[in-house]
Amino acid sequence: MSIQAPRQGLKRLSLHRTRWGLVFSVVFVAVVILAAIFAPMVAPYKPAAVDLLNVNSNPTLTHLLGTDALGRDTVSRMIFGARTALAGPIFVLILSTLLGLVLGLWAGWAGGKIDAILSRLFDIVLAFPALLLAILAVALFGKGLTAPVIAMSIAYTPYIGRLTRQLVATEKNRQYVAAYKVQGFAAPWIAIRAVTPNVLGVVGSQTTQNFGYVLVELAALSFLGLGIQAPTADWGNMINEGQSALVAGNFLPALVPSVAVVLVVVAVNSIGGWLSDKLGDPFA
Repeated sequence: MSIQAPRQGLKRLSLHRTRWGLVFSVVFVAVVILAAIFAPMVAPYKPAAVDLLNVNSNPTLTHLLGTDALGRDTVSRMIFGARTALAGPIFVLILSTLLGLVLGLWAGWAGGKIDAILSRLFDIVLAFPALLLAILAVALFGKGLTAPVIAMSIAYTPYIGRLTRQLVATEKNRQYVAAYKVQGFAAPWIAIRAVTPNVLGVVGSQTTQNFGYVLVELAALSFLGLGIQAPTADWGNMINEGQSALVAGNFLPALVPSVAVVLVVVAVNSIGGWLSDKLGDPFA
């Protein structure tokens, strides 16, 4: 009793901390999303409004996080920058999840040569880093958000495809699938209407965890000057532009978007980890 009681207390404390961490993550992500959606209403200034008489200023009542090298309000640019910072990863995850589900379902259900071909295709795509594919896409089609989003959607498809293939290969051998077959239901109907809903939860958890990686890689692309182009506000190019303010001793223009990227990634990964724990290990 004297050994188990402290362990139980530590477990409850750990669960309590985990619960509060999850609540903070959900609230933080919700606030960022709402700020991005209602940016024109909540931002105190226009993101591209230049004030050359107020360059690299420290935080004041009128500029809560100061201004950058062109006198633009950091808070306003952060709020508008959240739009592009979140939109890119969301589009990547939607495209990669849809494509990965289709290919993974096909491979896991069909098996045989189709499974072997698609599995090798997944392996080939996984051999190329997503950021490298995005840079190649920019070199071919030009700077911006469209080409990197398409390239990274392709790069992240194998992660969803391989997971879906494993889940479907396990599910198709379960009794409820055999029962549908006995009743005369067609294989495509069983795969889409019966099997797919049972794998969506785990796939959704993986998709959530991929969000952080995509956010960091797209921010890195903008930092390199290959993604969203100035004067459009984006957290990645804000970090790049903030380098000039460092010389003047103003750390906020570069520090604030960097911290925002880290916090969003940690919060989303926390939510994804909770979903993964909640759903459990599908292969246990």
